[in-house]
Amino acid sequence: MTERATGTVVFTIFLVITLGIAVQGAFQTRASIAVTFNRLAEMQRAQTDLQEMLRLQINEEDSLRGFVLTQDPFYVQQYAQATSEWGGKERAVRAALIDQHLSLALSLLDDYVAVQQRWRREIAQPLLVNPGRDVVSLEKKTKLFIEYQEDTTEGVRIALVDESARLAHSTQDQINRTSYVRAFWLLIFGLLAVLFNAYGSRLNRELQEERMVTDVLQQAFRSTHAPIPNCEVGSAYLSATSRVRVGGDVYDVFPLSEGKALLLVADVSGKGVDAAVLTAFVRFTVRSIALRNADPGTILTEFNETFGRTIDNPSLFITMFVGILDCTQDVLTYASAGHDSAYVRRAAQGRVEALAVTGPLVGVMESSYRSEVKQLSRDDVIVLATDGLTESRTRSGELLGEHGAMEWIAAGPSGARDLADDLIRRVRKRSGNRPSDDLALLTVRLLNGADDA
Repeated sequence: MTERATGTVVFTIFLVITLGIAVQGAFQTRASIAVTFNRLAEMQRAQTDLQEMLRLQINEEDSLRGFVLTQDPFYVQQYAQATSEWGGKERAVRAALIDQHLSLALSLLDDYVAVQQRWRREIAQPLLVNPGRDVVSLEKKTKLFIEYQEDTTEGVRIALVDESARLAHSTQDQINRTSYVRAFWLLIFGLLAVLFNAYGSRLNRELQEERMVTDVLQQAFRSTHAPIPNCEVGSAYLSATSRVRVGGDVYDVFPLSEGKALLLVADVSGKGVDAAVLTAFVRFTVRSIALRNADPGTILTEFNETFGRTIDNPSLFITMFVGILDCTQDVLTYASAGHDSAYVRRAAQGRVEALAVTGPLVGVMESSYRSEVKQLSRDDVIVLATDGLTESRTRSGELLGEHGAMEWIAAGPSGARDLADDLIRRVRKRSGNRPSDDLALLTVRLLNGADDA
């Protein structure tokens, strides 16, 4: 009996010591994984900040071109804002590279910053002072700067990606080792193994959440809208790409004067970050033109000319709808450059009208655009979408088409925000949550006196 008691005590002591070692090891593993997670998050944020630097650099160049072409002070303000934001992103990337001891990438970043500062001194500042200088030769110099900057930033990006991959692999190895230890303790301590399994599952969820956060941060541009009087505005964006949730679809609502607002929906050819960056040029240029001339046909005509002179890529084109909504007179004046996904839902008749195209695609040919006028009534809803709505496909490839889109709009909720959400939900369901194209939606409902926006 004494021997049994002694054996029990020894076994209990052994279990307690083993349990203590297991618990200590678990805490050490948790601390190690936490450190790696933090470093991985820092690298992912640095990648996003570097991407933002490139986007802001293009903003500087586009704003400078806009100023040279139009001499509009609006572009000077945009240039100054992009320059200021670029400096903040550069400091964030630099801090991350220093923390991770990535000396080669830091050297490349120094080269990139030096070239950008030189571009501002030699190209931007002279043009801001005298926009009538030799633009052609300066543009050639700008291309040389851009080519060198692309090489240096690519080196920085590769260094950040490699370090992120190494950290992610290290994290996964630690999680895997933790899983093997859990399996061993499962044979000895059933309950302890269950707790470790829950802990490991949480670690995996945290890793996925970090990746989701990075995906969200990679959105270089996302459209916004401003409130307009006597109207309810709804909007939504659905990306067809889970890896990079940005694209060339853009919407904009911009108040022009008391009672009038600019409505814009456009779809730039191409995908990903390059197309998304171009949407900034579209939005700012259209706003600038609209502040000088509020006729949609004139806006599209002038923008088409500016686009042809500014964008040196014959493969790029844009479908675009520009509308001026007079909220006091309930009148929509619009022009459409090949954009056939624009509708008005009439509240009284319960029917949906398609707004006709009034000219060719932007960037295809020199052309003038005519304006059309639509008299609206209270509770009518304007629905502007990119082709992700009409080209929504089932898993078997069947297109929704314009008729199907109009049926959805007619059957949708009365509110502008609810209608935008409902159309997104329908597209998701129809495509099995795998849409074939990006979709930007802008809905505007004219409120009656009893409604509150």
